[in-house]
This record gives sequence, C-alpha cells and structure tokens, in this order.
Amino acid sequence: MRMDNIFNNLPDAARMMAEEQFHTLLTRPGVRIERIVSHGQITPVDAPYIQPVDEWVLLLAGAARLWTASDGERDLLPGNHLLIPAHIPHRVTWTLENAPTIWLAIHFEDY
Repeated sequence: MRMDNIFNNLPDAARMMAEEQFHTLLTRPGVRIERIVSHGQITPVDAPYIQPVDEWVLLLAGAARLWTASDGERDLLPGNHLLIPAHIPHRVTWTLENAPTIWLAIHFEDY
C-alpha cells in the first residue's frame, strides 16, 4: 500500500490562473475522490457546474465562497463541508489570491 499526503506536490495554481487544478486521488466503482487546488480562480457566472452526480466537498485549507442555486452564496473556511446534489448549478465565486485553497471532493457516481 502506498501512503501519500494530500498537501504534497501541490500544483502552482497561481501560475496557471486560467483554471483550478484537479487531481484524481482514487477511483472505485461508484466513487471518485479528487483534490482541487484554487488560487484566485472563480467559476464564470455564465458557466456554473451542473453535474450528473452528487458531490461532497470539504475545504481543507484557504478560504472560498461557493454559490449554489438551492442555497445562494456561502463562505467556506477549513473544515467546512457540504453535499451538492446532482443537477444543482453551483460555482466558486471567490478564492484566496495570496495562498492556495485546497478542496477534497468526493463524487458519487452512478453505474
């Protein structure tokens, strides 16, 4: 078994300002776990995420604001987590620009 640390080998999302950096950590039937690193990126207002599966997110480091069509905008700090149900439009409206914001996302996929 290989042990790793979610804070190791962080991509330099600040230099790649165009997009958040997504890294799949584990895939198994019915579930995909990924690390997301943001560094000032936001989701365009006209391009919210609308996913076919539920997504549970946990903010590990940094700070962010997340808007969902069902609940509006909310601030997220390390330790905050929420379930984004399938088909609910959502977007990141703000992340730190001076430090990485690190998310853990678990997608519950239908097979």
